[in-house]
Amino acid sequence: MSGARPRFGATILDAEGHRLSADEKALFRDVNPFGFILFARNIDTPDQVRALCDDFREAVGHHCPITIDQEGGRVQRLRAPLWREWLPPMDFVKAAGDKAAEAIYIRFRLIAHELYDLGIDSNCAPMVDVPRAETHEFLYNRCYGVTASSIALMGQAANDAMLAGGVLPVIKHIPGHGLATADSHFELPRVSAPREELDRVDFSPFKALRDTPMGMTAHVVYDAVDKAPATLSKRMMQVIREDIGFDNLVMTDDISMKALSGTLSDLSRDAIKAGCDVILHCNGTLAERAEVAEAAGEMTDAAQRRALRALSYRQKPDDIDTAALDAQLKVLLGEGMHG
Repeated sequence: MSGARPRFGATILDAEGHRLSADEKALFRDVNPFGFILFARNIDTPDQVRALCDDFREAVGHHCPITIDQEGGRVQRLRAPLWREWLPPMDFVKAAGDKAAEAIYIRFRLIAHELYDLGIDSNCAPMVDVPRAETHEFLYNRCYGVTASSIALMGQAANDAMLAGGVLPVIKHIPGHGLATADSHFELPRVSAPREELDRVDFSPFKALRDTPMGMTAHVVYDAVDKAPATLSKRMMQVIREDIGFDNLVMTDDISMKALSGTLSDLSRDAIKAGCDVILHCNGTLAERAEVAEAAGEMTDAAQRRALRALSYRQKPDDIDTAALDAQLKVLLGEGMHG
């Protein structure tokens, strides 16, 4: 492969199947996305996933980051029998009790081991949203506890584990999805909590983990800040950058989710104008991916700096004994640890 081009495209894109088509290769070669994301439809065997990761990197001509949603529980793309199954994070943390941070570290160190072995070097985790009694069920059991301080502790353990395993974490959903009572995959949630509560609770884990290499936005309206969804809000991006202090790479949540209304082109341009560094686009046609890539364009100077900084967190994995870690988890959680 040749060296990195001078400027990344401001997109993270996906693929339709197990290998790239000629048209996909041509598009990716042309628009040079910053990275790619995998879904269950892209997963068959370990060798196939490795070959697909090679396809992505050959298309863009550099060792681009490849990410996935491998939270464990309901949201995991790699599944048994070839990979470990995991309890939902909330159940896992409860089962571990006062050893939860240690258990979360082991969980994500094993996840990182599985990802890195396939050529996947990023994970859309940890999710450090703070749930409430009214939190929508699509989110609740994906959370790492019920208090901001304990969730931040679990998130830091997950970050440390993935970085030790050569995998770049993506903190989500910044600045906090926990108060949402709607599923943003299908409709736009609105949060009416006062700014003081947002600062004290929802923003708190993100502030504690502001050194995470990458973050993913929430498609949520926070009335105390702006009437636009966070992904499209200059005011909220200013809060994220200045008040929360997160100055690393910010990607949108999937720009095609139903929470957002408008054309893919307009949404992509508006998110970049608001201050997002990169547009995440999933589950679209080839034409839609091309549309998003054209609208997003190349990264801004600031986005490029943040992208290179995120990549600088990459490191060679430390050595682990996976059997010993599995045994350690059994002691912490019991035999039902993997769900």
